[in-house]
Amino acid sequence: MTRRLLVILLISLAAYGLIEAWPLIKGPALVINEPTNDATFENGIVTVRGTVARAALFTLDGAAVLRDQNGNFSSTLTFPRGGSILTFIAVDRFGRTVTATRSIFVPTANDQPQTNN
Repeated sequence: MTRRLLVILLISLAAYGLIEAWPLIKGPALVINEPTNDATFENGIVTVRGTVARAALFTLDGAAVLRDQNGNFSSTLTFPRGGSILTFIAVDRFGRTVTATRSIFVPTANDQPQTNN
């Protein structure tokens, strides 16, 4: 009886430890809500929005991005005419990395549709 109780206790402790350690085992997570890939922005003003979890460092094109306590981030950026690639990188405290990229396009004056009066 005592041996059975001890085995149950050890299995319970191991299961609890695995449940608590799962976020550390899983690594960082990154969700980019905006912008969508290959999006076009007529005025060059781009809202970047999403969520990052379990990351010690989070960057957009090499610059640190601020996030709230829930991991949500939001920023409005201005881009020059032409194409740009946004690179998001989340790194956890163990050095595991998750990367996401988004391509955006800001049309030039020549790319604007012509109107006939």
